[in-house]
Amino acid sequence: MQILQNPPLFSFPTKTLPKPYNPQNRSSTPRLLPWRSLTGTLTLPGNFAVKSFSSDEFPVDETFLEKFGPKDKETEDEARAHNWIDRGWAPWEEILTPEADFARKSLNEGEEVPLQSPEAIEAFKMLNPKYRQKKMEESGLSEDEYYAKQFEIKGEIPEPLETVWDGPLVVRHVPPRDWPPMGWEVDKKELEFIREAHKLQAMRVDLGELERARRDTEDLSLERYKVFLKQYNEWVAANKDRLEEESYKYDQDYYPGRRKRGKDYQEGMYELPFYYPGQICAGKVTTLHLYQGAFVDIGGVHEGWVPIKGNDWYWIRHHIKVGMHVIVEILAKRDPYRFRFPIEMRFVDPNIDHLIFNRFEFPPIFHRDEDTNLDELRRDCGRPPVPRKDPGIKVEEQPLLSNHPYVDKLWQIHVAEQMIVDDMEANPDKYKDKKLSELTDDDDFNEENSVEYTKAYYKKTLLPKMILKTSVKELDLEAAFTERELHNKLRSEAIERGERYKITKLRRNIEMDEYDLIHWRRSVEEREALIRDISCRRALGLPLEEPGRYVDDSYFGKDQYDPSNPLYRYDYWGEPKNSEKSRQQRMTDAHNKSIVGRGNVWYEMSYEDAIKEQTQREARSKGVFQKEADEEDANRDRDEEDEDDSDDDFDYSILDDSSVNFSNQPVVNGTESSRISDEGVFEN
Repeated sequence: MQILQNPPLFSFPTKTLPKPYNPQNRSSTPRLLPWRSLTGTLTLPGNFAVKSFSSDEFPVDETFLEKFGPKDKETEDEARAHNWIDRGWAPWEEILTPEADFARKSLNEGEEVPLQSPEAIEAFKMLNPKYRQKKMEESGLSEDEYYAKQFEIKGEIPEPLETVWDGPLVVRHVPPRDWPPMGWEVDKKELEFIREAHKLQAMRVDLGELERARRDTEDLSLERYKVFLKQYNEWVAANKDRLEEESYKYDQDYYPGRRKRGKDYQEGMYELPFYYPGQICAGKVTTLHLYQGAFVDIGGVHEGWVPIKGNDWYWIRHHIKVGMHVIVEILAKRDPYRFRFPIEMRFVDPNIDHLIFNRFEFPPIFHRDEDTNLDELRRDCGRPPVPRKDPGIKVEEQPLLSNHPYVDKLWQIHVAEQMIVDDMEANPDKYKDKKLSELTDDDDFNEENSVEYTKAYYKKTLLPKMILKTSVKELDLEAAFTERELHNKLRSEAIERGERYKITKLRRNIEMDEYDLIHWRRSVEEREALIRDISCRRALGLPLEEPGRYVDDSYFGKDQYDPSNPLYRYDYWGEPKNSEKSRQQRMTDAHNKSIVGRGNVWYEMSYEDAIKEQTQREARSKGVFQKEADEEDANRDRDEEDEDDSDDDFDYSILDDSSVNFSNQPVVNGTESSRISDEGVFEN
């Protein structure tokens, strides 16, 4: 019995529906029942054979579309409310991105994992705001108290750190060693008086006498420090506004540790020259930053930076908190234009040095717009150079330069002058009553658009053409015209004498040669200085190159980006056509590789080598054929018994010995297969 499959559902417009099929027109076809809706059952007589209809005689019921259409006429808003609110379904629950869909289905193989522990069930319930409010009311806590309780540190709180002192902390008032700042002039006698304090610092002090720290400062000699403070205040008064302007110019964005300015700046804040490495300061922690560290206000325009990063905060969080008073030591003072945090410090009390494991390799820096040379920037910041491949070029062996860059411009000016002078000789009326120095450009000369690229025909070939525009103001037309008149006069005199006049060099040619000579001399001097430098370095045993600048190729691995390679250029679209293999060659190569055996292509070796190899193969294979002929008679009887196993007729022994070659092997598309033969395959 054949089963009538449900046809695919097509919706036709009512106007173009064909009339129902009338079986009375075809007497040979059995009578068919009318086409019913899909929900009904189709009863067929027992001897009925289903036949396929062409599309134009398919039985269609006109009432089908009416029955199939939507039953209730509800609006889109009603349907949305019906689906979203009554059934509790919303589109954001079902219309997922492929990632979200995968994530939901991959949870426990597509099933939601039921919450097991009471803590998990309680946490899930607390996501509901009503339940959370109810819990707050039950506990009698306000909202702030409840959240403070939620976020308080759970677990063991370690004991507060106690700094152990080996001896009393000596706080000295010593002027900085790098005073005065660069470019600031001070009184030389005062400066000499200030710097005697550093000599006194070198005196040894017996620590045994320092059991009791002195607290009275009446008889201390602070004269040198007072002189320093006088000079420092003069410098601040002169440079304060300039430093604030530079801060607004370079540091628009706020970051912790930035220079205080505007309403944050207060009179009496210490500038950078006041501080020096080794100075002990008391301060207050203002900011804790997860990736950069702690920032301490020590009374200066810049906050001090204590480098702490990453996981170290896990151990330090209990001991360093915002607002606590600390004692710090300045480790380094840096240039605020280049370095993000100019003052680097460490905590002296509480001492947390033993809890810091992740050190900053280098202090953070700014990359300014003016930084074009990356190597120079890294050298200024005390960082190693960018490693690169050794180009293998010895500068001292390079040829000397003698092509001055200005010579191209000079040639352009020279050509323009000669063209104008030629035009003057051809059309003297055009320049009549005009001074050459007063000639002006036809259009306003623009340096940016001085080069124009077009195309021009030369002997029926369209070639690229470059037009160089030159301003008349750059030309020395009077000198060129005077020179032309002189040469004309000399030429006429030579013709009168019956001689041939030849111009060897014009004024501009001599000027170009002079420029090239200057360039060559400079190149020679640079070469001599370089050789002298290399000789001195070798004599002293110093490295010839900056250490770390050039590294071995193995440092980069096998396939590494090479900016000089055209493969990595943004507009690279493959090699030019003449260097690529043709499609026929590629197909030949692919075919040769696909054949069993070595697949030597005929054009890979010369004709003599091919003939020689063929004779060697024939000589080697003669002995093999003789041996096979003897074995063939012995195996014939055994083969007749095994006629049923016709699949095993192939002799695989010829594949065992790699040295065996056959002279009559198949040659396919100029390719010989050296390991397999058709011997014995087509016998039957």
